[in-house]
Amino acid sequence: MLYGRLSEKYSTKTMLYVAITVYTGICIYAYFLKTAIDFWILAMLVGTSQGGIQALSRSYFGKLVPKENSNEFFGFYNIFGKFAAIMGPFLVGLVAQLTGKTNNGVFSVIILFIIGGILLKKVPN
Repeated sequence: MLYGRLSEKYSTKTMLYVAITVYTGICIYAYFLKTAIDFWILAMLVGTSQGGIQALSRSYFGKLVPKENSNEFFGFYNIFGKFAAIMGPFLVGLVAQLTGKTNNGVFSVIILFIIGGILLKKVPN
């Protein structure tokens, strides 16, 4: 709800950049994870951001697509969501396997957020 309210005051695109930044910070925090308390803090941070970024990105996408072709565009959106659900864990597993440290795998997800931020920069306001 906080992301929604803030997107009324600031632009939705700005709040998407904030969410990407927050998730980058979450990945950095996860890299240094040591205790169960750290894990719970990490879980709360993800829990407070996941719904906001998902809702904002979906509504922003809905504003961009032509109404007469929205079914096709949202089908495309859904396929990319499924691709991301595979790509993230694959990247984490690959980097963790190559380096021998799970923390490095989680840290590598930052690459996907950077790519997302670059792609978002190319999207019209």
